[in-house]
Amino acid sequence: MSSSSNRRRDDYSYDQDRSRRRDRDGYSERRNRDDDERRPRESQDRKPRDVDRKYGRDRERDRDHAYGYRERDRELERKRDRERYDQDSRRSASPRRQRSSSRSRSASPPKAKPNFGASGLLAAETNTVKSIDGKNSTVLKYNEPPEARKPVLGWRLYVFKGSEQVELLHIQRQSAYLFGRDRLVADIPIDHPSCSKQHAVIQYRYIQEKNEFGDVKGSIKPFIIDLESTNGTHVNDEVVPPSRYYELRASDVIKFGLSTKEYVLLHDEVSS
Repeated sequence: MSSSSNRRRDDYSYDQDRSRRRDRDGYSERRNRDDDERRPRESQDRKPRDVDRKYGRDRERDRDHAYGYRERDRELERKRDRERYDQDSRRSASPRRQRSSSRSRSASPPKAKPNFGASGLLAAETNTVKSIDGKNSTVLKYNEPPEARKPVLGWRLYVFKGSEQVELLHIQRQSAYLFGRDRLVADIPIDHPSCSKQHAVIQYRYIQEKNEFGDVKGSIKPFIIDLESTNGTHVNDEVVPPSRYYELRASDVIKFGLSTKEYVLLHDEVSS
């Protein structure tokens, strides 16, 4: 009795275990089947999205190809245009850049400006003195000033060599007398080799002076001017400044260059 009941119990437990295994296997099969059925459905749901995204990219690429470049290319081109515009505006607003560019462009030496001043050619032509035969000519280094006048007094030059008088020169007939070695232009030739061709000039000038009472009185006085000679002109053993008028007075002793001749200046009132 007991053995049969035990056998039944064992059969019953075996059947329960087998039914449990069958149910578990069936559940797992159903779950796998549901997973299989669900997976294609999800892939089908996801596939249109992927297709739409792909088609969207294709449409964008087609649009870009239709216009010739992409949006990124357009943005880069806009950026380059802005940078180029900024550089041009800075270059036009910078005077230093303009000066440097103009300086670099003007690498060639600047052209000389026209000079409308006096060239001296007309004065040289006017002051040219020609010889009678026309072979020789000399340009005068001196022109008389506007205040030049002929003297009223009879001025004279007494020429001494040592203690002996060798010559008497009357210098009251014209307003100026030129001394020098060039006999073509010299009014009073001096032949000493230390003297210049155009050495000095005695010029009579009209000068207005005030007296002790404040009255203005005009008079004609003799002056000497050295024409930048090599060895200079001396009055009373003093060197006369070149190219400046030096007033002469009666009894003054004039020497030219290194010559030993002395020219004593006197006029009629003093000599008489």
